[in-house]
Amino acid sequence: MNHSAQSMSVKRAEVEFHNFASLGEPERASRVYAEENDRRGAILKKHAAFIGDFTPFLEIGANAGHTSYLLANEFGAEGFALDISADSLRYGIALQEQWGMPKAPVRMAGDALRLPFRDGSLRTVLAYQMLSQFQDIEAVFLEVKRVLQPGGVFIFAEEPMRRALSLRLYRCPYVETMKPWEKKLHEWGLLGYVVRDVIGAHQEESFGIRQNHRMNLRHWHDLVRKHFVAQEYEICVPERGWGERGMKRLARRLDPFGSDWRGARALGGTLAASCRKAGVAPKRTYDAAHFEHLLRCPDCGGDLQRNSEDTLACSKCTYLAALEGGVYNLLNSADRKELYPGDRADVIDFSLPGHEVRLGEGWQPLEGVFGNRYRWIGGRATAALTNIRGGAQRLRIRGFAPERPEQVFRVGLRVNGKEMGETKLDRPGLFVIEQNVPPSDGYTIEITASPLWQPEGDARELTVNLSMIRLVPAD
Repeated sequence: MNHSAQSMSVKRAEVEFHNFASLGEPERASRVYAEENDRRGAILKKHAAFIGDFTPFLEIGANAGHTSYLLANEFGAEGFALDISADSLRYGIALQEQWGMPKAPVRMAGDALRLPFRDGSLRTVLAYQMLSQFQDIEAVFLEVKRVLQPGGVFIFAEEPMRRALSLRLYRCPYVETMKPWEKKLHEWGLLGYVVRDVIGAHQEESFGIRQNHRMNLRHWHDLVRKHFVAQEYEICVPERGWGERGMKRLARRLDPFGSDWRGARALGGTLAASCRKAGVAPKRTYDAAHFEHLLRCPDCGGDLQRNSEDTLACSKCTYLAALEGGVYNLLNSADRKELYPGDRADVIDFSLPGHEVRLGEGWQPLEGVFGNRYRWIGGRATAALTNIRGGAQRLRIRGFAPERPEQVFRVGLRVNGKEMGETKLDRPGLFVIEQNVPPSDGYTIEITASPLWQPEGDARELTVNLSMIRLVPAD
C-alpha cells in the first residue's frame, strides 16, 4: 500500500468529518443526497450501453451509501458500499427507511488503498467525489484495477478539474458561509478567477482533509488511458453568472470540435468517466447470499469466512469483523484501532455514552442527532485526558461556531496551567483547533471562548459548541 497517498492524520480527519457531517442536519442531508442520486442516475443511464451489467458492484468513498441504495433499488444491482467512516454508512440506514427502499448493499468500512476484496472479483467499481482526497490518485486506480474483473468498468464522477484562469489567492468556503462581497462575485461568475480552484474546499481543509486539486483535464485523460483500454466522459464546465458563461461560450467557439474541452481547461469544473479494464468479463454468477467469497482479509490477504452470527473471520490469521449496526469494519487492525478508539481515556467523543466522566466544569446538556452530538460552553469549560500511548501528543478539538451578527469568536486554550494560544474564528461553521502539548501522563484542559451571546428565550450565555476533544500523536 502506498502510505504517502493518504496519511493517517487525513484518514482520521475524514472519519471525524463524515461522522460529524453525514446526517448532522437530516433534512438538508436527505435533500442533497436525493439530488446527487438524480444527477448520478441520469449519467449512469446515459452510459448504460458502455457500462453493461453492474453486479457485483463496489462503491468506494460511499459516504452514507445513498448512491449504492440507488444502484440496488433502481438499477437492480447487487454489491457493496464502502467508506472509511462506519458511522456515515450507519446513518445511511435511516435514508433507506425514509426513502422506502427494500434492498440494501453490503455496508463496510474500508480503505480505498487496501480494498478487502480478492483480485478480479468485481464487475463495477464506482467512486464519487473522493479521488481528489488522495495525494497519489494513481494508487487508487491501481487498487481498483486489481479488484476489477477483466472487462470490468471503473466509474468515477464529480472530480474537480484544475482551472487555468485563476489567481489562486485563497481557499473560499461554501456559499452559506461566504462574506457578502464573496457572494456577489460568486453570483457574477467572477469568484472562481481569484480563489484556489474549488469553492468549498476550505471546510474540509480546516478539518485536516488534504485535497488534491492539481489534476486538469489532460492529467485525468492521461491517467485513464494509462490504465484502461476504453472510456467515455461527461464534462461539466461551470457557468455561474456572466463571468463564466461568456468565457465558456468563447472557449466552445474556439474549440475545433465545438466541445467543452477548452472550456474545461480554462474554467475547470468536474469530470465523470466510465473506464473499461482490458480483457473479457468471465461468465460467472454472483451469489449474494455468500458475498464473503469475494472478500479477503485486510491484514494478511487470507479468505474471510462468515459464521452464524454474521461475523467475518480470517482463515489464516486472527482477524475478526463483527456486523455492528449493519456495518462491517474491514479496515486493517492498526488503522481500525487508531480510527475507532471507542470509549478511551485519551478521547472525549460527545456521540458516545460515558464521555461525561472526562468533563469538568462549564458544559451545557448534550444536544444534536446521529454523529452530530455536541455541548455548548459559555466563557469557560474544563476537561481531562490521559496520555495512554506515551510520547509527544497533539490536542485536537472539534466544534462549531454559530452565525452571529458582527461577531467573531475567539477560542483560547490552557493545558496543565500553561497558556497555549488563542484561535480567531472569522467564519461561522465547523472548526478544528490543533495544538502540540507538553509531554505529560495526563492533561487538564481549560477552554475559554468569547464573546458571550444569549439565545432568544433562553437564559443561558453561550459561545461555541464542541463535539470532540482528543489526543493524537504529535506531528
